Parts: sequence; structure tokens; C-alpha cells
Amino acid sequence: MKIQRLRLAGFGPYKTEQIVDFERFDADGIFLITGKTGAGKSSILDAICFALYDQVPRFPDGKQPLRSDYCEPDDPTFVELDFSLRGREYRLLRSPAYERAKKNGTGTTTAAPTAVLQVLHGTEWQGLAAKPHAVGLELSTILPLKADQFLQVILLAQNRFQYFLLAKTDERRAVLRTLFGTTRFEQLETALVQRRKSLDDRLADVQRDIVEHTTAAMHQLRLSEPPIAPDLGWFQGALADLTSAVDAAAEESASAAALLSEATADHRAATETQRRQGRRALADTALATLDGRRAEVEEERSTLLRAARAARVWPHIRSSRAATADWQAVLAAETLARVAWLPFGDSSAGVSGSTAQSESEPVLRPIMDALVRRLGALAEVLAEEKQLPALNHEITALFDVLTGHTNGLTRAQNRIDELPQQIDFVGEQLAAATLAASGETNADDAVRRSDAAFTAAENVVSLQTELAGAGAQLLDRSRDNAAAAVAYEALVARRFAGQASELASRLVDGVPCPVCGSVEHPAPAAAEGEQVTAADLDSAQLQMQGRQRELADAQETQAALTNRLGQAQALAGQRSVDELRAEGVAARARLATARTAAGLVGGLRQENADLRDAQADARAAVVSLRAARDTAADTHSERSGQRDLLVARVGAQRGDRDTVTDQARALQHELDCARALDDALVLSQQRAAARDAADLDLASQLAEQAFDDEETAAAARLDERQTAQLANDVRSYDDQRAAALAAVADPELIDLAPDPVDLEPSRLAFAAASGARDDAVGAHSSLAERAGQLDVLVRGVTTRFAASADLLDEHSQVRGLADVVQGDEPNTKRMRLETYVLAAQLEEIVVAANLRLRTMTSGRYALEHDDSRVKGGARSGLGLAIRDEFTGRARATHSLSGGETFLASLALALGLAEVVTGQAGGITLDTLFVDEGFGSLDSETLETAMSTLDTLRAGGRTIGLISHVDSMKEQIPATLRISVTDQGYSRIEANAPAE
Repeated sequence: MKIQRLRLAGFGPYKTEQIVDFERFDADGIFLITGKTGAGKSSILDAICFALYDQVPRFPDGKQPLRSDYCEPDDPTFVELDFSLRGREYRLLRSPAYERAKKNGTGTTTAAPTAVLQVLHGTEWQGLAAKPHAVGLELSTILPLKADQFLQVILLAQNRFQYFLLAKTDERRAVLRTLFGTTRFEQLETALVQRRKSLDDRLADVQRDIVEHTTAAMHQLRLSEPPIAPDLGWFQGALADLTSAVDAAAEESASAAALLSEATADHRAATETQRRQGRRALADTALATLDGRRAEVEEERSTLLRAARAARVWPHIRSSRAATADWQAVLAAETLARVAWLPFGDSSAGVSGSTAQSESEPVLRPIMDALVRRLGALAEVLAEEKQLPALNHEITALFDVLTGHTNGLTRAQNRIDELPQQIDFVGEQLAAATLAASGETNADDAVRRSDAAFTAAENVVSLQTELAGAGAQLLDRSRDNAAAAVAYEALVARRFAGQASELASRLVDGVPCPVCGSVEHPAPAAAEGEQVTAADLDSAQLQMQGRQRELADAQETQAALTNRLGQAQALAGQRSVDELRAEGVAARARLATARTAAGLVGGLRQENADLRDAQADARAAVVSLRAARDTAADTHSERSGQRDLLVARVGAQRGDRDTVTDQARALQHELDCARALDDALVLSQQRAAARDAADLDLASQLAEQAFDDEETAAAARLDERQTAQLANDVRSYDDQRAAALAAVADPELIDLAPDPVDLEPSRLAFAAASGARDDAVGAHSSLAERAGQLDVLVRGVTTRFAASADLLDEHSQVRGLADVVQGDEPNTKRMRLETYVLAAQLEEIVVAANLRLRTMTSGRYALEHDDSRVKGGARSGLGLAIRDEFTGRARATHSLSGGETFLASLALALGLAEVVTGQAGGITLDTLFVDEGFGSLDSETLETAMSTLDTLRAGGRTIGLISHVDSMKEQIPATLRISVTDQGYSRIEANAPAE
């Protein structure tokens, strides 16, 4: 894997877009990332790790925000990384979630994290994934290294450099497995273990099946004690014995079935004879019982015949009784009609209560005709009398209308007289209000001018105070700026004065002096006091620049306040705050008066218009009311004359009654009574004739049906329920007697033995034969079922015995192989197959690492592969130890000092890169980053370490180092310098020597 190019913006200390082309350093092989503390050296490695894994090594929990604090809301934040792997080039663009400016409106919104992965095809980039989750999945197939493993072998970040050296066996296995692609060995281990478990289960199933078959066979054979080591012969012998028992039981079952057939036939014949004897006895008993009831039934039959004759007479009896009742009711109505006519009899036609029926029609009809003529004469006068109430009501209403029109006419005339004076008064008020409202605009302008002047006068006071404070602050900033400039010039002077001693401190015996070129340095200049470093000068310069910015800010503040004070004084004029306040009060009073008048103008104009409209309406009302009053007066006079005429005519026709209606009602009542009596007399004659006819018809029917009189026929009558009950009794008796006679005559019941048949002997014989047959069949069925089940068991156990031999051999082989590859007995090293393969790779890594470690430590230290067993039964095989040639003993790697740990870790990382590169199917480590660690080395060891790193150039690798060690800056010409701008954010400057 090779890191080719990095482009970032808005990330960490980098605000603007920065581009790093790592391929510029391919010719050098080693380049130095340098800069001040906090400038952003490690942030470059953070950006690489963020692009690949969406996390940074220094903040694995993700709590630290990645967006630069120097960014504006519109500034972007992203990291773009180009890298190559296995001959293909990829480009990865990723941005975190951050607050950005809204596209529409104001404020900010949270931008969602993004990621885009591309691959280079020819000269064009083609997309592979376009979302963070999809990019992560795609990268996991392209780059199998996890983030922790990447930080152990490629990007050796701060505080993680020595992780692979000090890692435990399991942690080191995870890294090596990914680097060398040995998961296939782990998969082989898993497959063997699963195969062993499957065979264990199958063998256990076979043994469990044989035990289950034995238990099942014991149950079928009814054995209580299990056999000792049952084999296939035991199962086959048991099946043969049980088969013989089934054959014997079959013969016994056939014999018992034949005996049962004979007993069944005998018992059925005896049962049939008993049934026929029972039927004959029942028929004889029923016939004797029916003969005893014969006289009673004949009496009921006679009663039914009489009831039938009475039923034929009964309608005529009812008709006779109804005709008599109708005649009596009509006779009573005639009596009531005579009583009602008595008051009118003498006065009308001389008809009295004793008038004969035959004389009713010639007497009453002339009276009724006379009454009808009198009522007809009153009809017209009666209609005129009914008009009088409505006419009276209309006359009263017309009088009210006439009175109302007269009063309205008076009021309208009074209104016409009052309106001119009111119109003149409102006109005067409208003119005054219009004049006052015309000054509203001038009054409003005066208020605004007064308010502006008053505010300016108040600002003059506050600005004068602020300007005095700003002047004092400007004086302080001027003094601070002068002091910072003097201090910076003093440090520069001290720096030049101590230049000789600084150069002398860098002189090394045998190395030419950069000034004179001599390799001997007999009298190097000594330092006088504390030396001034470049960092001191940079700090003093930054402080001086800060004081200059503060001075400029103070000057700008004073100028702005002076300008604002002049503007406020010009606006306020020479008036005081109190004077301007009084002017404002007076201006507001004038404005309020004008606005009040303006508010009244509209109302007064409307009121004036309303009064003029009312004057016109009053004049029109006078004309209209006068015409309406004259019309009402004429109509009232006409209706009064009509009423007087009707009153005279009604008085002439009412007689001694109060009204004509009462007179007509009395005549109508008399006519109704005459008609009622006439109708009653006619109806009485009709009902008497009907009664006589019904009596004659009844007498004829009684004689025809042989009844002496009406009472006898009524007594013989039965209702429907009684008739139905007697008819059912007679019919049931006849049916039962016919059935009994038919039963006695049945040929099946003739010639039967008189003595009852005894069924007990045949029943006992049948029961005994049936029980014997059931026992024999049950015994045969049970033995046959047991034999069938035992036969199935014997076939199954035969198959199990045949298969178990091959299974045992296969199980033994697979179990032994699985135990060995899994690190169990007989594997004395407790080392799994994958661990064994990785241990071989680790030995190669140790050999490659020791070539450099011995050089960097002058032959003192060497790494050793430790495959000894670990206490507690834990897995072993990937341990590391450090051998100290001074003592001749190996010890734990964590016992090394800080500088020794750095050298060992560096050598191990370089050895790991060499071995991985040389392995087919692994990941080629063409780029390596080392963050810090060199400061813990002394100058001689540092020189050795640098020489070792320099040898990597021949392998085509590129190594990036981050360090503050000055000697490394001198030895490594290719640098990536991180500088801080005056605004505080950082930028990257690449310096690759010309080829």
C-alpha cells in the first residue's frame, strides 16, 4: 500500500485548502514533517486515518471536533486521499458532520457526513461507493487492515508506536493474520473441529440408538433384565422365538372363532321365538282392553251425532236472536226520538207521542218541508251577519291608521321646522375642526425634529465620556506597543551577540566547522548568560505584532468616537437636554390637538350630510302622509255606512233571538228532531218484519233436525275443542281395535308354543364362546404387533452395527487431526495451525528486524521469537522477547527503556514491512509514517537509527518522520514544513531537493 497524495481543507488547524504530494519524496525515500509545537504535524496523519477509517488515532472516541475552529460558516471541511494498492489507484473523499451556513435564509444547519470512493481506470476516475456506510463496506474488501492494525504497521502514531512490540499473542495474531492472509488456516481449523463434532454426534447417535433398540426389544419380549452385551445374534434369535409364538396363537384364534359361530346361531333362534311370543301376548291383552271400553265409546259416538245436528240448527238460532235484539234496539231508539219531538209536536203539526206509526209519514213530512223553507230564507241574512265582526275590525283598524297618519304628519312638520338650525350649528363645528386638522403635518415634523435633537443631546454626553476613556486606552496601547518593540529589538541584539556560542555548541570533533572548515575546534566560544533561541524571537515577534494590532484597534476606536460626537453635536445644536425635552412636550401637545381635530372632521361631515338628508326625507314624508291620511278617511266613512245597513237587516230577521245565527240554530234543531223521529218509525217497521221471518225459519229447522225447541238444540251443541276431543277418542279407539285384530290374525304368530322360551342357557353359551374367541384374537394380535415391531428393530439395529465400524475409524482419525491443529494434546506447544504458520512469518520478521536493531544498538539487543507455553493454558506461539547481549539473557520487551523501546519498535516495523512486501498475497507496505520518538535517543543512537532508515531507500519505500530534533532537520533535506499564519491557522510547504 502506498500513500500518494493528500488534499484537505477546514480540518484541524488547516483552514484553507492544502495539498501534499507524497510522490515528490519517492526519490529521497525519507522526508521530515517539521514545524512548531501545535502547528499541525500530527494532524496530517490524522487526516490520512480519517479518510480511510472515519476516525483519528488521537481521538478514537470521536468526541473531539475535526472541523477547524478558524472556518467561517461558508468554508468547506474535507479530506481527499489518493493511494495505490495491489496495482490499482484509489481516491477517497470524506467530510465529517459540521455546522455550515444555510443555503436559504440566515443561520446555520448541520451538514451530514459524506464519503466518495473512486478507482482510476485509464485516465478517468470511476465511482465505487458514494455514502459513508457503502464506502466503509467497499474499503473493507479493498483494504483488509482495520484501523488499529493500520496504526501498528503503517502509521505509527504518537503513543501507539510500540503497540505491536508490546502486544499480547492474540492481539499480534490479529495483525499478522490480516497482513499475511492466513484466515484460510483458521477456516481449516474450524472445518476440522466442526467435522469432529459432527462425528461425535453421529457416533453418540449410533450408540444411543443401539441402547434404545435393546430397551425396545426387551419391552416387546417382556423381559425384565437387560441382556449382557447384546449383539446382532441376540436380536435375531429373539425375533425367531416371537414369530413361532405368533403362529401358535393364530391356530387357537381360528378354533375359537368356529365355536363362536355355532353358539351365535343357537342364541339367535331362541331370541326370535321369544320375540314372537311377546308380540302375541301384547295383541291379546290390547284386544281385551278395547272390548271393555266399547259401550263408553258408542255413547261418545252418539253425542257427536247430536252435536252435528245442533251445529246445523245453530246459525238459525243466532239469526233469530239477532233479529229480536235489533228490533228491541230500534224500538228503544224510536222511544227516544218521540221524547225529543214532544216539545215541538203541538206547535208544529199537532203530532203527539201517541201518534201511530202508520200515520207518521203524512204528519211529519209537511212540518219538515216548512222548516227547510224557513232555514233557506235565513241563509243570506246569516252570511251578512257573519261579515259584521270583520267589518267592525276593519273600521277600527282604519280609524287607527287615520289617527297614525295624522300624528305622523304633525311630527314631520315639526322636524322640518327644527332641522335648519341644527344644520347651521354642525357646519360651524366642521369648519373649526378642518382648520385645526390642517396643522397635523407641521406638528408631526416638529415632534420628529425635537426627538432627534433630544437623542443627539443625550448621545453627546455619553460619547464625551466614551471618548475620554478611549483616549486613556490609546495611551496605554501606545505604551504597550513601544515596550514590546523595545523587548523584541533587545532579543534580536542578544541573538546576534550569542551567534558564535550557538555555532560552537553544534561543533563536533572530526566534523568540519561550517564557518572556517576546520575539523579541530580548540577554543569554541562560550555562551554568556542564557541563549536566545529562534522560538524566543518568534514569541517576542508575535507579542509585538499583537501589541501593534491592539494599538491600531485603539486608534480606530478613538477616530470613530470623535466622528460620532461631531455628528451628535451638529444635530443637537447649542440647546441643552432640558430645553429640548420642553420643546418635545410642546410639540407633542400641538400634534395631539391636530390629530384630535382630524379625527372629528369625518364625523362632522357625515353628521352634516345626515341632517340634510333628514330634511329632504321630512319634506317628502309630509306629502306622502297627507295623501295617506285623506285615503284612510274616505275608506273609514265608506265602511261605516256599509256596517249600519247590515245591522238593520239582521235585526229584522232574528226574531226574539239574540242573533240570526241563534234563530237558524233553533230551527235546525227542530228539523233534526223531526227527521230522527221519521227515520225511527220507518226502521222499527223494518226490524219487526225481519224478526218475524227469522222466527219462522228457526221453527222449520228445529223440526227438520228433530229438536223439540231452541233450548234442546242449544244444549246438544258442542264447541270446536269438545268436538275435536270426542272425535279423536272415537277415531283412536277404532284404529287400536283394527290393529289388535290384525295382529291376532298375523300368520307369524300362529302355531306358537304356549310356554315362554328360556334364553339363559343359549346366552351363557354365546358369552363363553365370545370371550374365548376375543382372548384368542387379542393374544394373536398382540404377539403379531410385537413381532412386527421387533422385526423393524432388528432391521434397524442390523444397519447400525454395519455402519458403526467405519464411523469409529473415521472419528478416531478426524479427532486426532483436529486436536493437533487446534493446539490441544498431543500438541505439546499448545500452538494452533494458523499460529504455527504465523510463527514462521514472525520468525522471518524477527530476522529482518534484528538486521537493523543490532546496527542501531551497536550489537547489544536482538529480538527473539518466543514460542514457549504460557501459564494457565493460554495459547502461545507468537510471543516476542528481547535478548541483551551484555547479559546473554532474554527478557520481556516491556522492560526496555523509552529510547530502547523506540529502536526495537522501529526495527520491528521495518522488518514487518520487508517480510510483508516479500510475501505473495500479502499487503505491500510502500509507505511508513513515524510520529515522534526520536527525541528519546542520544545523538549517537539517533545517527545510527537515521542510517538504518536511510537504507530503506533502496527498497522503494517512502518513510515520513515527525520530529522536533534539530539534527534530523539538518540530515534530512526533504521536508514538509508546517507554518502558522498571522491569522493563527496553518499551511503546508513541501521542500523536496532538486534532482
